[in-house]
Amino acid sequence: MTAERPLFTAVSSSVRQLFQLLKCINFAQKAHVRISSEGLRFAVEESRVIQGIVFLEHALFSSYIYSASTVEQAEDDDDDDNTVAFQISLTALLETFQIFGVNDVKDRWTSRESAYSGIAGSLARGSSATPFGNRALGVTGMCRLSYAAKGEPLCVVLEESGITTTCEMVTYEPEYRDEIPLQRDALALKIIMRSHWLYDAFTELSSTSPSRLTLEASPSAPYLVFSSTGPLGSATIEFSKDQQLLETFQVPKRTINSYKHSLIKAASRAMQLATKVSIRGDEQGVLSLQFMIELEGGGVSFIDFRFVPLLPEEGEEDEDNEEGHDDDMDEAAV
Repeated sequence: MTAERPLFTAVSSSVRQLFQLLKCINFAQKAHVRISSEGLRFAVEESRVIQGIVFLEHALFSSYIYSASTVEQAEDDDDDDNTVAFQISLTALLETFQIFGVNDVKDRWTSRESAYSGIAGSLARGSSATPFGNRALGVTGMCRLSYAAKGEPLCVVLEESGITTTCEMVTYEPEYRDEIPLQRDALALKIIMRSHWLYDAFTELSSTSPSRLTLEASPSAPYLVFSSTGPLGSATIEFSKDQQLLETFQVPKRTINSYKHSLIKAASRAMQLATKVSIRGDEQGVLSLQFMIELEGGGVSFIDFRFVPLLPEEGEEDEDNEEGHDDDMDEAAV
């Protein structure tokens, strides 16, 4: 029997803002949702090799009420207190948000005719408008989310121009709870840069139709290198250690890892919308791309992608080890 007072209710004055953020992780059908007093956390993964996480802080909502009882808390001892988790169809939720015709920001990943495509085009950008501004999103609509109790549907109520639509999203038991691990105490690299530089770099590299992308970082020149090889050729993009390009650059030693191109491409929408990106990689090669997206009214939201590296191809590991020995010899000679 459903309790009279819902476990969770939240009201947003802009359904388009929610749509744009969640659309960034729309590479799988189902999303793991965790509700807490701090906000809503949506996580999507695929085969444990890629994970996208969007956290909607409670401050993003005009009203946010979460009242978990001890009965409705998770049963496992490892679960966090005062949280409730379930899975929903992310595809269905995004389609619900589009009932009133939410405008979608055009994805420039495959648009080769865009005046802003490529690295050179980034220099021509002078607009300060954000993807969540009134000009980009138009008139905003109200969205109310509610979750009555564990096992109940997630209720979505949309209101715009006097029209109200209510949808109930079926919830499922969560299939996973853990993030792809990133060893924050053993980072091999940490770089902060403008997101559009990263977006344009991957756009250029994608012109070769590659199956894998390689990231190389070093404390000496060339400092940051992205490369790809595909049936249409090869491409390499280097970034100098210029503070105008790389705001933060922490790379204690040379590191190189490759990742599946199609997985990195899944983060292209977040690259397009974000202002800055934090690139982190641990000693195991796990890559984290954390995007900072500016919202209307001066707020910000973060989207985090995690990627598992590809295994080194035959001969690559030996070559890296030889280069490492050469570096050690050079240092000893000095």
